[in-house]
Amino acid sequence: MSDPIIIALDLESAAQARSLVKTLGDSVGFYKVGMELYAAAGMDYARELADSGKRVFLDLKMYDIPETVKRAVKQVAKTNVEFLTIHARLSVMQAAMDGRAESRLKLLGVSVLTSMDDQDLLVDSGHSDKVGDLVALRSRNAIAVGIDGIVCSPLEVAMVRGVTSGKTILVTPGVRSRVGAASDQKRIATPAEAVAAGADYIVIGRQVTRAEDPVAEIVRIRQEIASTSQMVTPRGVV
Repeated sequence: MSDPIIIALDLESAAQARSLVKTLGDSVGFYKVGMELYAAAGMDYARELADSGKRVFLDLKMYDIPETVKRAVKQVAKTNVEFLTIHARLSVMQAAMDGRAESRLKLLGVSVLTSMDDQDLLVDSGHSDKVGDLVALRSRNAIAVGIDGIVCSPLEVAMVRGVTSGKTILVTPGVRSRVGAASDQKRIATPAEAVAAGADYIVIGRQVTRAEDPVAEIVRIRQEIASTSQMVTPRGVV
């Protein structure tokens, strides 16, 4: 039974990240390097983490002109980073596919950010569609282009599983136990709910990274997931 937990290293420096990774030790094998840590430590730390034997999810949500995306993805594909996020726009996704070429890098299309709800789509983007409708459309487009997986909220993961192939990797942020604060994310669920709905991986940040005992918190989350007796095996992983 595979472990779905990815810990988000949303930290200010490589030193803080190294300290947390050391604290967690063998209890965690997969980490997300997002924009904050990337801005502080760049690809050097992502390479260091991957070369140390940890699995690395580089969450940059790339969105630029196609040639820029293609060239940037090509650079990431030279490393041992396993997952890279791009926005699920057709031109961006096709450029990313060209950039990763025959490498083992897996591309994840970001459908709609978990900080957004229906009203945000209307106000910020002029979309009158519901969030779920836009997530479904972008997910279908991603699969048509050949993207490996989708990043979606746990509230849409069951729907996305229904419109994508069984091999599609589904990664869900916006996951925290009932004891955790919702913070800036709106479309959230518990780890057990997300896994039961069909998520292959769940991204957990502050609930663990700011815990008094991060290792104990990981154990507690795994127990919470196991209590549902519905853990799923991550799909699409070689």
